[in-house]
Amino acid sequence: MGIKVKNVDSVQEKNSKTNVERWIKNWPINERPRKLLLSKGPDSLSDAGLIAVLLRSGTRGKDAVSMGRELINKFGNLRGLMNAKPADLQKIKGLGPAKVAQLIAAIEITKRQMKENVVSGKYIENDRDVIDYLSLSLQDRQKEFFKVIFLNKGNKIIAIEKVAQGTMNETVINPREVIKRSLDLGAGSIILVHNHPSGNTKPSQNDLDLTEKMVSACKYVDITVLDHIIILQEHHISLKNMYNDIFN
Repeated sequence: MGIKVKNVDSVQEKNSKTNVERWIKNWPINERPRKLLLSKGPDSLSDAGLIAVLLRSGTRGKDAVSMGRELINKFGNLRGLMNAKPADLQKIKGLGPAKVAQLIAAIEITKRQMKENVVSGKYIENDRDVIDYLSLSLQDRQKEFFKVIFLNKGNKIIAIEKVAQGTMNETVINPREVIKRSLDLGAGSIILVHNHPSGNTKPSQNDLDLTEKMVSACKYVDITVLDHIIILQEHHISLKNMYNDIFN
């Protein structure tokens, strides 16, 4: 008569899954992320707790909060997570297509909501909102992106559009295309924006030359260049504040 041998891997897998279920079920109700969010509000949750609510459940051997903490550690912080590419998220063990889709959707909703707030207001009244939105969309890019903020005569933002994409150190901008788009939108002024993926904290000579060229070209069609903003990792630079004479 043969001896029946248990599948060790199967037993470990079952125990691991049981442990996760027991951890979650044994949490006090008022400490469970979803319940805490609804009873005390989002401020009561840690960053990992908020991510756990989005993920809804954990994976084998790991609860949702632990997964949330792992994602923050992996990408450095919430900002890093919000700029993560789908391909990078899919490499995380335990993040299946459904969880990746949930995270991407939540991140995109945040970005679109910020853009709505920016476009619906006046730049001179909401310049901090504009910088926050642009920083979120540009500061962690690996290539240079050049955007233009188009404003009407009352300094209300009409649109924010990407006009060029370059390498890590350079982006080629055609002033004619920017002016044409400004006229099509009926813009009375524009703000130039680009990022510095290289981490260089000073404007390059190309940045200054381009700004001067744009200011000069726009004057002929009665469009004002209000500023040229450079987005860095932790802050931004206003060329108007540093080189005011270029804009006069």
